[in-house]
This record gives sequence, C-alpha cells and structure tokens, in this order.
Amino acid sequence: MSAERDSAVGEQGSDGGRKTAKAAKTAAAGASDAAREAASASGRRAAPARKAAPARKAAAGKKAAPARKAAVGKKAAPGKKAASAPAKKAASSKKAPAKKAPAAKKAAPLKKAPAPRKQLVAPKKATASVPAAPAKTVAAHPRGESRTALVRRARRINRELAEVYPYAHPELDFDNPFQLVVATVLSAQTTDLRVNQTTPALFAKYPTPEELAAANPEEVEEILRPTGFFRAKTKSVIGLSKALVEQFGGEVPGRLEDLVKLPGVGRKTAFVVLGNAFGRPGITVDTHFQRLVRRWKWTDETDPDKIEAAVGALFPKSDWTDLSHHVIWHGRRICHARKPACGACPIAPLCPAYGEGETDPEKATKLLKYEKAGQPGQRLKPPQAYLDAGGRAAPPLGAG
Repeated sequence: MSAERDSAVGEQGSDGGRKTAKAAKTAAAGASDAAREAASASGRRAAPARKAAPARKAAAGKKAAPARKAAVGKKAAPGKKAASAPAKKAASSKKAPAKKAPAAKKAAPLKKAPAPRKQLVAPKKATASVPAAPAKTVAAHPRGESRTALVRRARRINRELAEVYPYAHPELDFDNPFQLVVATVLSAQTTDLRVNQTTPALFAKYPTPEELAAANPEEVEEILRPTGFFRAKTKSVIGLSKALVEQFGGEVPGRLEDLVKLPGVGRKTAFVVLGNAFGRPGITVDTHFQRLVRRWKWTDETDPDKIEAAVGALFPKSDWTDLSHHVIWHGRRICHARKPACGACPIAPLCPAYGEGETDPEKATKLLKYEKAGQPGQRLKPPQAYLDAGGRAAPPLGAG
C-alpha cells in the first residue's frame, strides 16, 4: 500500500512535475509575453511622449525663432546647414543697417546744412540794419547787467563815495546866493581854485547885484582876467546882475525856470545854486560828472540834460545834491581824465572801466590830488568839517 502510494505519489509527482514545468514554461512564456506586451505598451505609451517632445521643441522653436536667429552662432555651430542659413540672415541683417546708416548720415548734413547758414547770416544782417540803440543799451548795462542791478550798483558806489568824502561840499567860496551864482558862472572853463582866488577882489568892490550891474566893464574884465574868457564872463556877470535888479528886485530867485533866464546861467549853474544856496535837490553835470558816470556805465549819453535825466532816474531826488558832490570830488582827486588812479580807487571792484588808468597801488597813489595827496584844497574858506578831516585851505591869489 505504501508502495502504491509512493508510486502513485511518484506518478503524480512526475505528471505534476511535467505539468509544473509546462505551467512554468507557460507562465514564463506568459510572463515574457506580458513583458513584451508591457514593453510594447510602454513603447506605445512612450511613443506619444517622444512625439510630444518634438512638438514641444517645435513650439519652442516657433516661439524662440528670434532667439535662435539672434543666438545662431551658439546653437547652430555644430550644424553646417543650420549655421549657414542663419549666418547669412544675420550677415544680411547686419549689412542692411550698415548700408542704411551712411545714407542717413549723408542725408542729415545735406538737409540740416542750409539751416545753420541762415542762422549765422541772419544775426549779422540784423545787427547791421539795427541803429546804434542796441549798442548803447549794452554799454549801459555791462556784462548783461539788468536795470535793477544797475540801480543797486550805482547806489552802492554813491554810498562808498560818501564814506570816502564825508566832508564833500561845493568847492566855490560864497557867503550868499548872489556870490554863488556869480562864482558858478565864472567857473566855466577854469578851476574852482582859480575862481576862489579871483572872487574876493570882485565881491569886495561889487558886493551887491546893484553895484555889479552898474560897474565899468573894463574894470571888471581886469579883475576876471585870471579866470580866462574874461570878456565873455564880464558880460555875463554884469548882465545877470542887471536881470536880478530889473526882474527880481535884486534877489536871486529860488526856482529853476527863473534862474535859467539869467544871462550865462544854464541848468548846471541853476542846480548848483538851488542845491547849495536853497537846499533844493539838483544834479550838477559838469565835466567830471559826465566823465565818471560814463565810465561807470550809468549812462552813455553825452548831452548834459540827458545825462541829468538818466542819472537822476537811478537815485531818489533827496540824494541828488550830495551825489553831485561825491562824483565831482572823486573825479578831481582820484578818477582823473587822463590818468585815473585805478590802483588807489576805493570803488575799483564796482567800476567797469577799471584798468584804464594806473593799477599799481604805489604809482597810483602818486596821482592823487588835493587832500588825498596831502595838498591844499580849492577853497580859501572851506567848511570846518573839511578842515577837521585833514583838509587844507587853498592859498590866496599870488601866494603860491
């Protein structure tokens, strides 16, 4: 029983083993088939992925086409064909602007060339056709100076001169308006010093308008001979004395319109009298005043009346009389006509004409006159303030 069982078992085992082997083969085959199917399935699934990649690349290629063209040198280097086509395109794209650029450069000067020529020629024609007014305006305002800047500079110069000449006064000796108007008429074409040395004898002999109006012309001429032009001056002082007696009762009028009616009396003389005898503001435009205001570019006018109006507009009316003294004193002592002492000038930084005269301080100091040089002034009887400031009285006629 056991043997049968064992055989049966053996038989069963052999059959089972065969069946098992077949089953194993079948399983292996199935596995291989399954693997193949899986592989094929994976291949089928992978195939779309592979196909999708080119699609992505194609899409990227479409979007990155400009980038490829721009960077063709880097990506297309391995491929000859790829490099050649973009390179030709790149070369053509590079050459195209190069050809257009010279054309643009050449065209630009041709179009713009006429414009500069017109701009250069136009100002010359305009300048030539315009009268002298613009040049005067430029001269009146140095370095493009505005009207406001001119007023400020002019008033600052006056303030500086007031500190330099605090004792400034009329440099004609007089005791009353009559003596002042006569002395002012005599000061034409001569110095105040010469007039001051001459008038003591004249007023000693003819102290009033009535006496001078009745004077012998020859005797008056002899007294006035040192002043120059003595015949014309004799006629003027006798004539104005008669006018004072006949028209104004022997008194000097205190109005401009009345003073200018007197023989030999103009606006300059009238303002000297009004400002210093009556205390009424006025600008005295003598030769010194004219020279300095033009040097300082306050005005470029040459007519005394126009100079008076131009300078008067720069200052308040209350400053006119003292301004006249400051300017005239500076012209007589430092800012001379021929050799200005620029190196010793206290307002040199404000003067547009600095350098016309001597700029060396030592040499300029030698050019100073009157009290600035330790010399006598022009008045025989100067105010006490002048003497207190170190000024010296002038000597009488014939004293030296």
